[in-house]
Amino acid sequence: MYKLKKMLVLVGLMGAGKSSVGKRLSEYLNVGFIDADQEIEKAAGMKIVEIFEKFGEKYFRAGEKKVINRLILGKPQVLSTGGGAFMSEEIRGVIKMHSFSIWLKADLETLWPRVSGKGNRPLLNNKYPKQELENLIIKRNPVYKKANITIESKSNISHLAMVDKIIKKLKKHNILTRTT
Repeated sequence: MYKLKKMLVLVGLMGAGKSSVGKRLSEYLNVGFIDADQEIEKAAGMKIVEIFEKFGEKYFRAGEKKVINRLILGKPQVLSTGGGAFMSEEIRGVIKMHSFSIWLKADLETLWPRVSGKGNRPLLNNKYPKQELENLIIKRNPVYKKANITIESKSNISHLAMVDKIIKKLKKHNILTRTT
């Protein structure tokens, strides 16, 4: 058994596995799991796609900032953020100050099958979604690189194998303490 010293924050692009791996990681560590996007939807009383359609991305990002600032100060657990959250310098600063960030890094070949054809990805609701995803990879990866650790997310790696990789890196960074 382990005890978390800090909140673990998963960052990365849509489809990288932040929610699915995050749930497995929280189960392994016996701590709570929070999906920031679900919390934003609860606070707004509508789906993220609806927020984007009715109010735009700027409004969504402001709400996202408020929600993450609130969640990050909670007890240490696993927090999955939306793909764009870490792009905010302010959110990155709060994450760096109060938690430990984990970038789930995935390439286009891994991400595209996971996100294509789904209407719940507002940034991909355009004429050329695959090109947009590729553009997001190019734009965001240099920022995601600022996370405390990076874990490769590939389609042939199980969630449990990824959790194992994360645990090994967390031990090296002294984020976990062993309990009896």
